[in-house]
Amino acid sequence: MVDSHCHLDRLKLDQFDGDLNAVLELARSRGVSKFLCVGISLDNVENVVAIAGAHPDVVCSVGVHPLDVDSGLADVNRLIELAGKPGVVALGETGLDYYYSTETREIQQQSFTSHLQAAGRAGLPVIVHTRDARGDTIDLIREHGNPEHAGVLHCFTESWEMARAALDLNYYISLSGIVTFRNAEELRDVARRLPLDRLLVETDSPYLAPVPYRGKPNIPAYVREVAEFIAELRGIPYAQLAEITTENFYRLFPRAA
Repeated sequence: MVDSHCHLDRLKLDQFDGDLNAVLELARSRGVSKFLCVGISLDNVENVVAIAGAHPDVVCSVGVHPLDVDSGLADVNRLIELAGKPGVVALGETGLDYYYSTETREIQQQSFTSHLQAAGRAGLPVIVHTRDARGDTIDLIREHGNPEHAGVLHCFTESWEMARAALDLNYYISLSGIVTFRNAEELRDVARRLPLDRLLVETDSPYLAPVPYRGKPNIPAYVREVAEFIAELRGIPYAQLAEITTENFYRLFPRAA
């Protein structure tokens, strides 16, 4: 099992006596063998790189989240430079979020475009956050993305139509604990219809803990609940889903191997 998207530098460690490795050990004991620690701003690049360097089963990404564009942007050359840091397997998370922020729409698009172009030149996949920006997200990927390396729409909450458009661009779809929420029937429909060879699972921890932990801080160990839920939804054994999504992860992020 792989947690394909977590924010290890933001986990709440109180119940683990401040020990990140204790959090990872719990996940390992539940079959999680790899963690992708995702960067969200220029301010936390060194943090995620350091975490990846300290744990052999952790890799990382670097990038600027659409809701963090005010904290500083990176141009294409800077992103390519960051992509060369040890343990980095992807650029992002980047993307567009018009739900929380419409006033930075143009800056978000500029940042997203830079990430897509840099990823193409660096030969890396892109981790994409998208919310209430379906058309622009797909249009920018189509215009500036590199289908040979592509990427993933992480923590997917959008429509099947958007998922299908992303699949056509060689993207993967990653599902989080949201798929277990009571009001997520549209997302469960997407989960049933996705080609298994394009599916990833994640926690997005410390956010969005799955049922039965909803409302509590999320941790990477709970990726198992996400995977078990989707396996039941698809009518396949958990072990099969774990194997398939792990293979997908290493196909999309070959540097993680």
